[in-house]
Amino acid sequence: MGIARGLLYLHQDSRLRIIHRDLKSSNILLDSDLNPKISDFGLARTFGGDQTESKTKRVIGSCSGYMSPKYIVDGKFSVKSDVFSFGVLLLEIAWLLWKEGRALKVANGIAELLLVESEVLRCIQVGLLCVQKLPQDRPTMASVVVMLSNESVTLPQPKEPGLFVERSCDETDTLPREETYLTQNDVAISVPEPR
Repeated sequence: MGIARGLLYLHQDSRLRIIHRDLKSSNILLDSDLNPKISDFGLARTFGGDQTESKTKRVIGSCSGYMSPKYIVDGKFSVKSDVFSFGVLLLEIAWLLWKEGRALKVANGIAELLLVESEVLRCIQVGLLCVQKLPQDRPTMASVVVMLSNESVTLPQPKEPGLFVERSCDETDTLPREETYLTQNDVAISVPEPR
């Protein structure tokens, strides 16, 4: 929910509409209270006025599994590109929990907080709605927030998902080397004491 609200702010509530373009699990940080924070805005683009879509000559990003098909194929991106990435992220979290046999528990080993099975199924269905093939079929982040926070809202049945390629983010051999544009997330550790 925190990630959805963060994207909603970027897409609708900030002065300029911001498209993240690189939303993935490694770009979600948790603060000391386990609140998610969206990070790494190095590929983000801003839209002004009534602009709803843009096109780039270079498709860049560090993991194509999170990118919408329209962005990968045509270089076109919009708020619906971030919605697609959010859907993949939501399904990835559900899949990891499912695979570990912890589908009804919150990630990161917080065993005392159990999810209700209907909430897990709701998250999966919302994730599938976010990764629908056609951008116009995907919900807005405002709709996603409502669908996740209000169990009385009836969810539509998802249509066919977009492109799915099972591969690691480390595999970059599909593009010729000169056309591969990847970001690198480096970590610097600072000692908070004077020298």
